Amino acid sequence: MAISTQADSATSSRISRLLSRSLVKPMVTPLVPGDFLELVNPLRFGRGLRGRIEQVLSETADARTLVIRPGRGWRAHRAGQFVSIGIDIKGVRHSRCYSISSAPERADGCFSITVKAVDGGRVSTHLVREAQTGMLIHLSPAEGEFVLPSVSADPLLFVTAGSGITPIMSMLRSLAARDAMTDAVLIHYAPTPADCIFADELRALAERFPQLRVHLVNTRATGDAALSGHFSTAHLEQVCSDWQTRQAYACGPRALLATLDAIWSQAGVAERLQVERFQAALAPANAGAVGGEVRFSRSGRLAQADGAKPLLEVAEAAGLAPAHGCRMGICHGCMVTLKSGCVRDLRSGHIHRDSGELVQICVCAAAGDVEIEL
Repeated sequence: MAISTQADSATSSRISRLLSRSLVKPMVTPLVPGDFLELVNPLRFGRGLRGRIEQVLSETADARTLVIRPGRGWRAHRAGQFVSIGIDIKGVRHSRCYSISSAPERADGCFSITVKAVDGGRVSTHLVREAQTGMLIHLSPAEGEFVLPSVSADPLLFVTAGSGITPIMSMLRSLAARDAMTDAVLIHYAPTPADCIFADELRALAERFPQLRVHLVNTRATGDAALSGHFSTAHLEQVCSDWQTRQAYACGPRALLATLDAIWSQAGVAERLQVERFQAALAPANAGAVGGEVRFSRSGRLAQADGAKPLLEVAEAAGLAPAHGCRMGICHGCMVTLKSGCVRDLRSGHIHRDSGELVQICVCAAAGDVEIEL
């Protein structure tokens, strides 16, 4: 009932805006048939792919699951993929990428994302604290290669921390929905039991499928009877001694993933580890890296930048609001034209210097004076 009431209210508001526009500026912005179709069914006739929040579910004190009904044009995701969510905050469009936490096999046509509020995170905090049923959001198609193979006989190992559990939850839910749960071990880290997202459901899955072993580890409190503290090789050997023979999937903070990369590489089985990063993996800082003056040609603004800060952050500090999504170079939502000068890719150290080249400002920094079309 709440969804219907809010949806009716939102529709009435849009009708009022459109009628006002038609009465006040009939010769400048006349209504077109699409305007009325959008009022009747905004998910089907809206401009671009959109979705409507159907439910807001509390997971922990700072994490919420948003159940989203996608509009026309949505294609089912693969378990483990992510989606870009666009919302308007104080009149400014913001986009962020979030892993889909539901299984593709969900019967009602919806999918879910599970968002954890991050300190200083404008979008995550807004979604956790302000999202309501009936709210319309902008969507991108599901993307990402962090997925299970279509057919595999290998046993699985999942290592996650914090909100890194979300893409793995999609995989586990999908395996459960298809009754295809294989020999799998999950080691998940959270500060305290109260911070553990999906804890009850994970335990229920382990009870339902004996071949799934779940270890919930608390880094700041006593949790799992066998483990405590942060990830270590000892944890791995203790609960999954055959880890080198398993296909491993990991998602979580940068430090955890760097540790896992090192362990798997030293063991000579790096090809058996697949990771999903919420932050860009940056190359070691170049001691000689220098920044310069950044000129934003379209807006006419200027800013000083060092050789380490992404140009996206420089632009935001200068009062601009460039389009972007993942902030780590995956979604390519922040591509802008390099007009002159040089920028450095913070992941590889590669220098881009060709005028007219498209560069990703979320993972590129100034390498001297530079002008970009923004």
